[in-house]
Amino acid sequence: MRVFIVGTGNMAGGIATRALAGGHTVRLVGTDPAKAATLADALGARMADADVAPAVPDAVGSADMVVLAVPFDVAKQVVVEYGDHLAGKTVVDISNPVDFATFDSLTVPPDSSGAQQIAAAAAPGTRVVKAFNTTFAGALVAGEVGGLPLDVFIAGDDAAARDQVADLVSSGGLNPVVVGGLRHARELEGIQLLHMALQNRPEGHGWMSAIKIVAP
Repeated sequence: MRVFIVGTGNMAGGIATRALAGGHTVRLVGTDPAKAATLADALGARMADADVAPAVPDAVGSADMVVLAVPFDVAKQVVVEYGDHLAGKTVVDISNPVDFATFDSLTVPPDSSGAQQIAAAAAPGTRVVKAFNTTFAGALVAGEVGGLPLDVFIAGDDAAARDQVADLVSSGGLNPVVVGGLRHARELEGIQLLHMALQNRPEGHGWMSAIKIVAP
């Protein structure tokens, strides 16, 4: 797949690492082209034969999948700005609408989620999928925590789009867990709110923990 990642921060780097490990093409789009180029160079130097490069927003029309590796408020702006360029495409929302000052609440109404609001703001036909919001960047780069592959929880209303994201996840060495429709993004965001709140406590895990389903 041709995977366009909007964002040039740590999460963009982590998701790009997994996509490249799965043999996909990655294009990086950022508000600062120099940062996109720097991240592309770093990924290319670290991963042999990686097909990764910076790109301009107008090129998003050639993407098979667009990952919004940006904060929630920015993600809403991005889908509005890209408009019809996203129609028919799988768009992955990784954000968590969290009150980062307190880590004690989500910033969306109780009957909604960040992903649902992004879907409502996007052009008709945009296939929004929630994924990667429960994974931290360092763990994504490693691909595992404690010797176990990361679980990536996936929620979306379009089954084909969910499957496409699951293919990206599994090809990168991670474990896809499809939880159902986009309405379940609310639960995924709530779980990650608690996960994030634990990190800075004395017994925290330094942003290198993972949420995983373990069964016999």
